[in-house]
Amino acid sequence: MRTALLRSVETALRRGSSSSHFLLRPFSSGSLPDRKVAILGAAGGIGQPLSLLLKLNPLVSSLSLYDIAGTPGVAADVSHINTRAEVAGYAGEDQLGKALEGSDVVIIPAGVPRKPGMTRDDLFNINAGIVKSLATAIAKYCPNALVNMISNPVNSTVPIAAEVFKKAGTYDEKKLFGVTTLDVLRAKTFYAAKAKVPVEEVNVPVVGGHAGITILPLFSQATPASNSLSHEDIKALTKRTQDGGTEVVEAKAGKGSATLSMAYAGAIFAEACLKGLNGVPDIIECSFVQSNITELPFFASKVRLGKNGVEEVLGLGPLSDFEKQGLESLKSELKSSIEKGIKFANEN
Repeated sequence: MRTALLRSVETALRRGSSSSHFLLRPFSSGSLPDRKVAILGAAGGIGQPLSLLLKLNPLVSSLSLYDIAGTPGVAADVSHINTRAEVAGYAGEDQLGKALEGSDVVIIPAGVPRKPGMTRDDLFNINAGIVKSLATAIAKYCPNALVNMISNPVNSTVPIAAEVFKKAGTYDEKKLFGVTTLDVLRAKTFYAAKAKVPVEEVNVPVVGGHAGITILPLFSQATPASNSLSHEDIKALTKRTQDGGTEVVEAKAGKGSATLSMAYAGAIFAEACLKGLNGVPDIIECSFVQSNITELPFFASKVRLGKNGVEEVLGLGPLSDFEKQGLESLKSELKSSIEKGIKFANEN
C-alpha cells in the first residue's frame, strides 16, 4: 500500500506540470513500459533529491545514478524505498558507459553550484568541460536518449552538447532540452502569492533563456488572469523571477544554491518527457531548445512533447508592450551565451 507521503509527492509532481493530461489511473509495473533514467551528477546537491524524486516516480523502471564518487551510497539509500524503480549506482569515468547504456532519458545536474558573488559566467569554464565530456559519452552509449540539461549556464551548456552531438553524428534537435522549469515554478509561485489565487491552479509561460534578464515570464498570459496587478507589480514579479537563483544563493549565505527546488523542477520535466515517450497526449512544458521562433538558434518557449521528444515548438503568443521590450532586451545577452558555448565546443 502506498504511503500518504508518497501519494502526496506524486500528486504534487502532477500538479507541478503544465500539461493538461495526467496519468491518474492506478500504477502497476505491468501497465507501464520499462523506462531507464540516468542521472549524471547524482551525488550532488541537486542530484540526491532528484534521485529521491525519480525513485518515487512510477514511470521509472530503472534508475541509474552516476557521479565521480559517492553514488554507490546514494543508490543504496534510495534503493530501500519500496517503489518500482530498480536502482544502480556508478562511480568514476570507467563506469560511465554502463550507467548510460539503454537510457531513455539522461538528466545532467553535474557541475559546481553557484556561490555568493558568482555569476553564471563564472561557472562556465568549469561546467563547460564537464558537460562536453558527458555529452561525448552520451553520443557513444545512448545516442537516442532524451537529454535534460540542468548544468549551468544552460544558455551555453545546451549549445555545447549540441555541437558535441553534431561532431559525433548523433544530434537530434528534438531530443536535447535545457531545463528551465524552475523559472516557471518560481513565476507561478510568486504570481499566485501576489494575485492571491491558488498556486496549484496557476500557469505562467516563461520564455527566453535561463539566466538573469534572459528569463522572461509572460505574466500577461498567466492563468487564472488577474486584474489586480499593476504594471509595477508585473515589473517586480519579473525581476524576482529573474533573480530567483540569486535570492536562494544569498539566503543560504555561501552554503549552497537552489538545489531542492531545482531537483523538483528537474523531476517535473523528466516526468513530462517520460509521459511524452509513453504516448500521453498534450504534454506541454517550457524548455530551452533549438528553435526558429526568434532569430536565435536556441530559445526557451512552450514545447509539445511526444514519442520523439519535441513534437512541436510553440509560438510566443500575444505579448504585452513590457514583454516585447523584455524580449528585445534579452536577445543580445542570450546570443552571446549561445555563441560562447558553440565556441568552447569547437575549440576545446
